[in-house]
Amino acid sequence: MKKYKIAITTGDKFGIGKEITKKALDILTPDYNDVLIIGEKIDVDYDFIETDEKENGAFCYKSLEIACDLAKKGIIKALVTSPVSKLELHKSGYYFNGQTEVIESLLKHDNQKAQMIFIADDLKVMLLTRHCALKDVHLSKDEIIFQAKVLNDFLVEKCNIKSPKIALCALNPHCGEGGILGREEIEILNPAVEILNKENINITYPKSADSLFAKVAKEYLSKEKLSYDAILACYHDQGLCPVKTIAFDRAINTTIGLDIIRTSPSSGTAYDIAGKNIADPNSMVEAIKLALKLA
Repeated sequence: MKKYKIAITTGDKFGIGKEITKKALDILTPDYNDVLIIGEKIDVDYDFIETDEKENGAFCYKSLEIACDLAKKGIIKALVTSPVSKLELHKSGYYFNGQTEVIESLLKHDNQKAQMIFIADDLKVMLLTRHCALKDVHLSKDEIIFQAKVLNDFLVEKCNIKSPKIALCALNPHCGEGGILGREEIEILNPAVEILNKENINITYPKSADSLFAKVAKEYLSKEKLSYDAILACYHDQGLCPVKTIAFDRAINTTIGLDIIRTSPSSGTAYDIAGKNIADPNSMVEAIKLALKLA
């Protein structure tokens, strides 16, 4: 089998995946030798592998399984995933909290962990915790150190940033106010930063997320050079509310920390508009462009 730069899954059978994939490919017109489509047949001339599952959730899982198998064999260098419903996965017996977790389960080896980073041009925000209830957000010094190193390596090796500068969000309001509003900064985040700095990882001590994102958003919207090459947020909405507010159509969900890069548009399955040919493909355009760039 020939090799490709990227594979694109068409995602949920009843969502907008097929539509935005076709529209994005029509806009970008990448080389036919670079792209493989996995899932449902769409009206494009790129190579295609059909996923033979009738049940929606099983179809979604099988498409990812095919893609990850190709990645293990070195047939694809990067993966672009169209939106999938977590509920549909669960209905079919695949109890994952998202495609990131599915891909991690299929690809990880040697203590690898998938990391979720959202990329919009020079704005990069990685999450220390992902799809979990807010009450279940628990940080550890070792996990912060591990993830910060993965992020730093990605910035150096894939983004060609020689000496990355990373900002770390505080978990608590006002950085915990010296322990009055929480002691995680004192007991977990600060010690992790001290160790990372000693290992030449340029990461800040915890910064209040509201002030940090206000500063970076102003720079981003003014097209100024950003103060930081990446931001490390403690939990899902802390990082993604500001990112999607200022760069929804450009922010690409990117999985790092595994053997291949995976990107995905910021849009969901959008069942309400599926099949009406009105879905906006811009986020998928950016996802494909980024995957081709990082492959």
